[in-house]
Amino acid sequence: MVIKALTVGQLAARSGVAVTALHFYETKGLITSNRNAGNQRRYPRDVLRRVVVIKIAQRLGIPLATIHEALQTLPNGRTPTAADWERLSALWREDLDERINKLMMLRDKLNGCIGCGCLSLEACPLRNQDDKLGEHGPGAQLLEPTTPTE
Repeated sequence: MVIKALTVGQLAARSGVAVTALHFYETKGLITSNRNAGNQRRYPRDVLRRVVVIKIAQRLGIPLATIHEALQTLPNGRTPTAADWERLSALWREDLDERINKLMMLRDKLNGCIGCGCLSLEACPLRNQDDKLGEHGPGAQLLEPTTPTE
């Protein structure tokens, strides 16, 4: 016998995601459930694949709001396909590449700080490269300004 809908416990067991997390995803609109006559949640089977997509995206560091936007492009009542995943992952690839590049740059510059012991705010390539923030006056300055400072 094929189970047409999953209880929250079954969905948690199958996906490896805690019941509380599933409830959280539902409040954020990432997944949906129906209520049975006893007012208990029942999840369509396609939600299982959506939960997997959510977990993979979270592991990649994709914000929940971005995941929500992506999931809204999927048709309801259908299990996401490999083609769906390819399209979603392409949307996130540029952001991931940018973050990877920033992390590699950080890693490469980190070697210059090991052993120096000063972490100079004037010369540190990680905190304040070329003392650009010093040009804006004394006191605390944003390390990554929201508007260009150059």
